[in-house]
Amino acid sequence: MNHSASLTPGSTIGRVVRRTGHPLKQWIGSAIVLAGALVVATQFLQFAASRPTVWQALMGGSIAALATALGTVPIVFSQRLSDRTQDTLFGFGAGVMMAASAFSLIIPGIAAARASGMDAWGAGGVVGLSILLGGAALLLLDRVLPHEHFIKGAEGQNARALRRTWLFVFAIALHNLPEGLAIGVGFAGGDALRGGALATGIAIQDVPEGLVVAAALLAAGYRRSFAVAIGMASGLVEPVGAVLGAAVVGQSAALLPWGLGFAAGAMLFVISHEIIPESHRKGHEAFATGGLMVGFVLMMLLDTALG
Repeated sequence: MNHSASLTPGSTIGRVVRRTGHPLKQWIGSAIVLAGALVVATQFLQFAASRPTVWQALMGGSIAALATALGTVPIVFSQRLSDRTQDTLFGFGAGVMMAASAFSLIIPGIAAARASGMDAWGAGGVVGLSILLGGAALLLLDRVLPHEHFIKGAEGQNARALRRTWLFVFAIALHNLPEGLAIGVGFAGGDALRGGALATGIAIQDVPEGLVVAAALLAAGYRRSFAVAIGMASGLVEPVGAVLGAAVVGQSAALLPWGLGFAAGAMLFVISHEIIPESHRKGHEAFATGGLMVGFVLMMLLDTALG
């Protein structure tokens, strides 16, 4: 009798071994990941607490993340958003980001470059070049990272090899990273009011963004609990990006115009490449454009009134 056959993966004993061993491995793996996350979080908070602008950026990014989580709450009680509502909210988010790019990033970036001694052409050239670099960086990520648009589907290298869940996660991270960077760079300039205005504007547009993300996942066939959880988690990249932006730009005042322009370019790329196309594919262009106009004006008022 061949005893080894009874322990093959397809045998009854093999199935029992897998059933009993697999949960234990999951618990051990989860414990290791949790311990590592706690260590990283502790070091992260210590680093931020020792640097006032980085700490402010962390708080601003955290508020934006909480706003994203808040936006997912209606999905707990409703089935889905109508396509028209989703497109209107997409447009609103695009308008807020567009105004933030202009009034909170590009104009202050030119002013910072002028303050460092550059003439008008030099300041405009530095910020313009940094805008192009920011857009190019996001274009590179868009090409390298496999991800999935909410409507037009998978995109990127090896996209078919990844589960659709992680494609959505990549898309969400790609979208939220420029917002976190913008918050961090805004506070790195040393103007807490302007940084606060930018963080407030992004947090306002993150509420419908979290709603749209969760609704899109629900409409794509994911469980309600999973859609809400991923929608809430989608904002966590923003405090990380905020700390990164504040820490890098805070090292040198000369980096401020470059950082502001880079963040603006990244946001403009997301607006043109992701948000506006998604909001114009289902025949609701008028509602999407109306949302964009309202979002732009709201963010403009926030920036000019608070900044």
